[in-house]
Amino acid sequence: MQSISVEREIGGRKLIIETGTLAKLAHGSVTVQYGETVVFGAVVRAAPREGIDFFPLQVEYRERRAAVGKFPGGFMKREGRPTTKEILTSRLVDRPLRPLFPKGFYDEVQVHLTVLAADQKHDPDVLAGIAASAAVAISDVPFLRPIAHVRVGRVDGQFIIFPTTDDLAKSELDLVVAGTRNHVNMIEVGAREASEEVVAAGIEFGHKYVIQIVEMIEELIARAGRPKVGEFRQTDPALLEEVRRLAADRIRAIKGQPGKQDRAQAIDALLEEVVNQLSPLPTDPSTPYLVLAAARERQKAVREAFVEIEEQVTRQAILEGIRPDGRGCRDIRPVTCEVGVLPRVHGSALFTRGETQALCTVTLGTSEDQQLVDGLLEEYAQRFMLHYYFPSYSVGEVRPIRGPGRREIGHGALAERSLEPVLPSEEQFAYTIRIISDILESNGSSSMASSCGGCLALMDAGVPITKPVAGISIGMVQEGDRRVLLTDIIGEEDRFGDMDFKVCGTRDGITAIQLDIKTEGLSYDVIREALDRAREGRMVILDKMTQTLPAPRPQISPWAPKLVIVKIDTEMIGKLIGPGGKVINRLQDETGATIEVEDDGTVYISSVDAAAVEKARSMVEAITGRIEVGKTYTGKVVSIREFGAFVEIAPETDGLVHVSELSDQYVAHPEDVVKVGDEVRVKCILIDEQGRIKLSRKAVLKDEGRSDPAPATPQPARNAPRRPGPPQQQPPGRQPQPQQQRFQPRPGQQQPPGGGRGNRGARGGRSGRHSGHERHDDAD
Repeated sequence: MQSISVEREIGGRKLIIETGTLAKLAHGSVTVQYGETVVFGAVVRAAPREGIDFFPLQVEYRERRAAVGKFPGGFMKREGRPTTKEILTSRLVDRPLRPLFPKGFYDEVQVHLTVLAADQKHDPDVLAGIAASAAVAISDVPFLRPIAHVRVGRVDGQFIIFPTTDDLAKSELDLVVAGTRNHVNMIEVGAREASEEVVAAGIEFGHKYVIQIVEMIEELIARAGRPKVGEFRQTDPALLEEVRRLAADRIRAIKGQPGKQDRAQAIDALLEEVVNQLSPLPTDPSTPYLVLAAARERQKAVREAFVEIEEQVTRQAILEGIRPDGRGCRDIRPVTCEVGVLPRVHGSALFTRGETQALCTVTLGTSEDQQLVDGLLEEYAQRFMLHYYFPSYSVGEVRPIRGPGRREIGHGALAERSLEPVLPSEEQFAYTIRIISDILESNGSSSMASSCGGCLALMDAGVPITKPVAGISIGMVQEGDRRVLLTDIIGEEDRFGDMDFKVCGTRDGITAIQLDIKTEGLSYDVIREALDRAREGRMVILDKMTQTLPAPRPQISPWAPKLVIVKIDTEMIGKLIGPGGKVINRLQDETGATIEVEDDGTVYISSVDAAAVEKARSMVEAITGRIEVGKTYTGKVVSIREFGAFVEIAPETDGLVHVSELSDQYVAHPEDVVKVGDEVRVKCILIDEQGRIKLSRKAVLKDEGRSDPAPATPQPARNAPRRPGPPQQQPPGRQPQPQQQRFQPRPGQQQPPGGGRGNRGARGGRSGRHSGHERHDDAD
């Protein structure tokens, strides 16, 4: 088979769909190229497994690091289990694809999607959706009609098709639309409080390009498509009528009663009664195996027919205005909110809506706790994450206990996306934030409960969010021209209904949307009506939430780490860290705080102890601050010489206070004024060409209008011999020498005037200490 391709220019670049070259043994394969991004898609099928009663579609999207010339991170230089991004993209492709396979088609179908090349300007996820649709459309797998995915951004009031990553950084909207030629059947939105009008207009804008890409796939089908082959399992019409006669009226009576468990128990009891009545198992132990097996198959068929009748009855009741729990179509289940429900955690909230309950907790951390995300796009650190957990006890079931599944990852991502736009910037609130949503009960809309509960937990933790966020799900049942929208759907309405339209936002706009449907798609009118209904319900829930906690708490939890940010000159980073980390490690040991330094000069200081944070900040500022002439500092006397005192005004930085600058009175010896270890306020009066710092205590006294007391003994005459000062401390084993012996002239050499004090500065400074200047060689 020769290569067959179709192409069209969309958004200023060529979109090319090609088949016939790669993976010719697959039942359908294509490559989709947009710019320099290439995604390969292949579909294969197998006969249905024995006893299967559902459509086992598998969509697997993988990103090869070679696509951007990178090695996988970690010890094993090979791609491992799917990343969160790969799982979310697999779901993005699966959700609009699944409704377009015929009902009763139970063959195993796998769709494989691989990114072969990426330009790091466009997210390959929408190209993967196009590749999946095209591969299935040209294969022999039964498929109603092709679909396409597009991404839409909005910058400066203008919609953009297939925006780049730079465009999305400025966009108020990140919208993915999928659909057929005539309908929209998947929507995924992340927005910065976009209005319903803007979102609806963006969907219509994107769908115009969906139609163009669908036309390309239809052209490819005409040139390279295979005939569709498949078997479709249908329920025996006669059996359906028998089950309807026995159970329809009683199912209708059960529906409309409050209580999920009560309804479920009543339905289960009725099901067993119908099964035993229509297909009782033989009780004779000598019954042949084939007869017994046939009876069991008949029971299985009765159960499938019962579920079908239950779906028909439930849908008909909803169309007549009777919901399974008895509510009206616009009614929201009772909502209760609690905050601060757990001790010690940084923030917590319990959100309950009917029989759906989410316990949300917030943990605040530092930049060390950020999640490093390394994929095909630019590597980045994620400072906000929401993890959703759905244990089996939340629905009263027993299931194998495993790690988070694709559904949990997808629901957590939706709730995370809904809250991210209202978070403060990193400059305003530098904490890393993690929310855990534990679903304790579930009867529909647990992801929306996670958005509401997560928002309350953030406010309880003292995170200064800009506005509260709430979420609600809108359902739909449609038969022909009859259509009913349902506010705040429960599990049965999700199971038997046609739509789950989740919308999150503030009072001023939408922050996230996720649309899943089971029909071919929605019209623009239905989408607009659903958005308006969601806004109406969102306002009711926001009122309930703000009654519990109107605004974020003014202070974070006492158990949360205290965090401050200091900006330093990048030239000072080395000084702060020190050789081998000596300086920064000493600061952390002395203060008990954690200090992290970024390449741009941002310093994060954190500790549970606020005093430790402040102490560390002062020390960091002292080390990295530039000494300025005319500025006053508080320092510590670290060394005394006859000509003055050395004062440490910043860690590792000393200056000399000459004896003449120690006081506004006469000073015979520096120790008459200061001692080693004394704290003293000094003013920088000079920094010479060699970086040596000269300080003055006398200038501080003058500035503050103070004066030292006059000395007790009269000041000696200028030419009078100075009285000897106290003996200098000497290293062990060395005896102090008398003053007059400090200078021993060689024969013929004259004794210097002043008692032999020549070269007095040559004794230098403290050995082993790194200063910010060279030690003074001269006293004057």
